[in-house]
Amino acid sequence: MYNLREDAVSIFKAGVRAVDPRQLIRNKLRLVGNKLSVSGQEYDLDNFNEIIVVGGGKASAAMAAGVEEVLQDKITDGLIITSYGNFVPFEFINIIEAGHPIPDEKGVDGTKELLEILQRADEKTLIVCLISGGGSALLTLPVAGVSLEQIRILTGNLIKSGAAISEINSVRKHLSCVKGGYLAKMAYPATVLTLIISDVVFDPPDVIASGPTVPDLSTYKDALNVLKRYDLIDKTPQTIINYFIRGIHEDIPETPKDGDRVFTKVRNIIIGNNRRALTGAESQAKELGYKPNIISNTIEGETRKAAAFHINYIKSLITDKNSKLKFPICLLSGGETTVTVRGTGKGGRNQEFALACAIELKGMDGICVLSCGTDGIDGPTDAAGAISDGETCNRGRLLGNEAQMFLDNNDSYTFFKSLGNLIIIGPTHTNVMDLRIILLDERCLKN
Repeated sequence: MYNLREDAVSIFKAGVRAVDPRQLIRNKLRLVGNKLSVSGQEYDLDNFNEIIVVGGGKASAAMAAGVEEVLQDKITDGLIITSYGNFVPFEFINIIEAGHPIPDEKGVDGTKELLEILQRADEKTLIVCLISGGGSALLTLPVAGVSLEQIRILTGNLIKSGAAISEINSVRKHLSCVKGGYLAKMAYPATVLTLIISDVVFDPPDVIASGPTVPDLSTYKDALNVLKRYDLIDKTPQTIINYFIRGIHEDIPETPKDGDRVFTKVRNIIIGNNRRALTGAESQAKELGYKPNIISNTIEGETRKAAAFHINYIKSLITDKNSKLKFPICLLSGGETTVTVRGTGKGGRNQEFALACAIELKGMDGICVLSCGTDGIDGPTDAAGAISDGETCNRGRLLGNEAQMFLDNNDSYTFFKSLGNLIIIGPTHTNVMDLRIILLDERCLKN
């Protein structure tokens, strides 16, 4: 008999290991003599007087550790801004921990210091820029006239609104001195090699960490429309609204666009993503004896709708009389959903997913659902996510907790904590969105 819960956790951890930033960097960078090769392109380090390593994101510190292993004392300076709990010791690079997902003063001070380093770059400088999810909050320097506190208020409202990350970042980019291609502008005319770990569906470089070295495809009008779409105009400081209106009227410059000369010596390369994590999870599932099936790596939208999709998939699978199922089965999916927060509870999208699934699976045997963030953090909690099955709701009821009430109050954390069903692993130093592992054995056919 398989232990579905233990196996689900094991499969998830294997997916996280598959996107270890240090290993991803070592797989991508090759240094032979003084020649650095990256994805078919060679950089002759003899042509550069300085090699500077900068970056921001939850995975950026571990990425930088990998770069140090390759370049060692060839690095002349560097600064990485990562989230609290993701500290990695360096020999040649400085590191600052700052606030995420709500930016703080540490992030602002660190970003100022990072830009000061870039300002001394010239044609003889190679900048290795390391970007990962979380960089939007960590690389923070508001435009003139907009305060950090105003950015914090806006960010909190956007996160709770249910807006997609691409929409949120179109707003952030138009209030920043570093996002939306501005880091590339500050680095010009240096050569910039940007290595990226994606935390966004379809891996669009301009959206990941708000694309600090990528031409911006969005506009001030797009940013203002996001606030209108999610009824945030009245909740947004008037200073920000006025700034967007000035941008629409072309009273202030747009973010750097495609064709701008600042991008002529910039190369952006994706080195890790959710698909790679799913492949690692798939391999572990096979090793444990499961028949794996990757449903999708592009799951997004409202969490509860995503949960309903997965439950319908399971039910159609086990009720299809023509299917010749071979158990045990492992269903895998990736991506990142959103939660429109209407309650006053505590939780995250993964915990909410697991709870919504538990309600639909009530009383069903042979099915286990795990949903976790690969960064080890789900929402404003210490959990990566949660695990549930057909007995989860009944176990909660025995403690006096009705699952639906907790779901309605966006209080999945409290519900799962009472059952001991939270997945707590701490920061993983990587970030490629979420993994969902659904395991089924023969018992599910009796439901």
